[in-house]
Amino acid sequence: MTAAVVCRALVGQRARRRWFHLVLGGALFTPLWLIGTVVVSPFFGHGALFGDTFAAQFAAYGVGVPLAFLTVFFPLARPMSVAAVRTLCAVPPGRLADGPARGWDARGRAAAWFTLHSAVGALFSGTSLALPPFAVALMVLPFSARLRGSELVGFWHLGGMGSVWLGPPSGLLMLLALAGASKATSAGLAAVAPRLLGPSPADRLAAAERRAAELAVRNRLARELHDSVGHALSAVTLQAAAARRMLDRSAGRGTGGGPGGGGGTGPGAATGAGPGPAAGPAADPAADFVREALTAIEETGRRTLGELDAVLGLLRSGEDDGALTAPGLEALDALVRGAGAARVALTVRGDLGRLPEAVSREGYRIVQEGLTNAVRYARGEKVTARITLSGDELEIIMENPLSGPAPVARPDGGRGLRGVAERARLLGGSAGAGPVDGIWRLAARLPAGGAR
Repeated sequence: MTAAVVCRALVGQRARRRWFHLVLGGALFTPLWLIGTVVVSPFFGHGALFGDTFAAQFAAYGVGVPLAFLTVFFPLARPMSVAAVRTLCAVPPGRLADGPARGWDARGRAAAWFTLHSAVGALFSGTSLALPPFAVALMVLPFSARLRGSELVGFWHLGGMGSVWLGPPSGLLMLLALAGASKATSAGLAAVAPRLLGPSPADRLAAAERRAAELAVRNRLARELHDSVGHALSAVTLQAAAARRMLDRSAGRGTGGGPGGGGGTGPGAATGAGPGPAAGPAADPAADFVREALTAIEETGRRTLGELDAVLGLLRSGEDDGALTAPGLEALDALVRGAGAARVALTVRGDLGRLPEAVSREGYRIVQEGLTNAVRYARGEKVTARITLSGDELEIIMENPLSGPAPVARPDGGRGLRGVAERARLLGGSAGAGPVDGIWRLAARLPAGGAR
């Protein structure tokens, strides 16, 4: 075991947090110790109110320890203790109870923990206050003539030169012993915490009931969404597909032989040169536009149904950390094709496949919201989308002329332009949108430090 490993174990971040947890216990014990000094002061004579002797201090400590168990009457003592243990002792959250203690058994265990924590913390806090200055004084004793002439040397009988030079190693050993005692004591408290602060059978039953109620709400919400939004999307998709097929059939019939068009029985059939339509009529721009719009509606509806099914499956499972399949920036082409009436000029710079999954997914949603706004407000104007991956930053800029009222940030924080800003902030980036010289501009910058 190297010196670096030993130092990290004794004074590393985890050790320092657990030391602070011990000191916190001493701070919680201080009011109880003060009460103890008032109780024992008549037995130690006048002037012993604040414990000017070791006997008075330990007597006050002995009175304060049973007083700590009175927290059995305060159910909120457990959540306070649990919060401190989770934050400072690195105990897994699942092994500790949530909420106030229910029942006298849980209250008793929580009070036992508070008593143990505060009593041990008081002893350790006193040691931490007294021992380090004494150890440092011993370490500098050979190098300070003034200190060698002080009462410290006489009290501890350190007058001889041999005893003086034992000061530095003795002081160092004291500090190491204090660090080792802190580590061992805090580790013992962390091991005991789940037994005293863990969930009781009543807590487990209450948690199971809450979980069942949450799952019932999730399932009901998923069922309502499926029956309303899912059915509506299915109907829109099917109707768009049917309308597109009918349009294709009408166009096919329009290109066939008309009256007298080369093989009919109407006027002009004898000469075969009637005034029927030409074999290859010019394309109808309006029909082409309608066909493209219906195709976009159909594709968007199918894609959205797939995403809705994934979300509903996650909602029914009740797992907050479940895997949710969502499109990323690799699906930009399909998103642009589904833009419908918007004419999109897309420019991509950089390899978007290198982006982390979260950045790619949120970038896709930002572009999707930008296109939705463009379809709603641009009224057929050209939309410019520039996606640039440069170094450790992904930049998304979308612009379209303002041919109508500017988009408004809706009050619901999860959607719309406000949702774009929230998505960017969650990743540590920024986003904003607004009119600039007659152009509506949406700009977002996302950190891509994890790009592969």
